[in-house]
Amino acid sequence: MVFITADRYNVIVKGVSAEPLTSGGAMMRIAGTWAASLTWCLPPFFGWNRYVPEGNMLVCGTNYLMETELSRSYLYVYSVWVYLFPLAYIIYSYTFIVKTVAAHEKVMRKQAKKVGVKSLRNEENQKTCAECRLAKVALMTVTLWFVAWTPYFIMDG
Repeated sequence: MVFITADRYNVIVKGVSAEPLTSGGAMMRIAGTWAASLTWCLPPFFGWNRYVPEGNMLVCGTNYLMETELSRSYLYVYSVWVYLFPLAYIIYSYTFIVKTVAAHEKVMRKQAKKVGVKSLRNEENQKTCAECRLAKVALMTVTLWFVAWTPYFIMDG
């Protein structure tokens, strides 16, 4: 989610001055995703917390009920790096994305007014303006991230 957000931020906020994503850059992001996953998934196998069966005993998760300092430290550090930092970055980025699109829409309306037309877009595009679509995507992305990970964050805390 963070890399997708970074790409959207790069393309929308920086616009034509943005450095385009290359296949090498995409491969580096994939490698970074794997490295981050391994960084946070492997420590419980080596004693920093541990994995235990959850709920219906079909999946495993970190042991958030263990009360040792070592176990709690993993959960606190994990919560900050895997939940809070990504969530903050996503909210920050989408705030600027929505602001940029709103400013662009405002300029488009002014240009249309100067030319003497209702809109520079055809009627179909006007109904699903970029500003509205982007606001919905941003809201859904942040909301789904929040809904999916907040229960784990609360239980780990």
